[in-house]
Amino acid sequence: MPAYHSAFNEVTGQCRVIGGIPLLPLKTKAKGPAPMGQPSSDDAIDEALDLFRANSFFRNFEIKGPGDRLLIYLILFISECLTKLNRHTSPSEASKTLYTLAVSNFHIPGDAAFPLHALYPAPDTSMDADLLKQYLTQARQELVVRLVDQVFADGTPSKWWLCFQKRKFMGKSF
Repeated sequence: MPAYHSAFNEVTGQCRVIGGIPLLPLKTKAKGPAPMGQPSSDDAIDEALDLFRANSFFRNFEIKGPGDRLLIYLILFISECLTKLNRHTSPSEASKTLYTLAVSNFHIPGDAAFPLHALYPAPDTSMDADLLKQYLTQARQELVVRLVDQVFADGTPSKWWLCFQKRKFMGKSF
């Protein structure tokens, strides 16, 4: 059974691609360079949250376009977020912890410490690298908000999300 791929692989002609990651529109209130997404349609973060549990079982993932690279990055970030949560966390504590994680210093494609450097090309210029870092920070902030809403939908941590804490997509982690 093949892994689920991004629906945004074909729309990359309409947006800029830096380091193999498309700067897709996001439905977010966080400040950053991402264009505003349509409130009625799903964005890359919705897609990553929907496909996370299904794709986390795969050790191999064939990249079919830039949308898949963004999906891989977001799925790995979701995995990192879930490892930071525990069963005794309240939604407010989880929001604080994960927001701190989202805005903390992280590696981007082109950095020597980036775990998937073989799958992502390096940005062409330092300005592109800064723009990519800003975009990923914005995406991480919005993903944290939506993830906390899903994990704590009824006020307590969902076991159907927390059971994926130890699972590693593609055998990798940040």
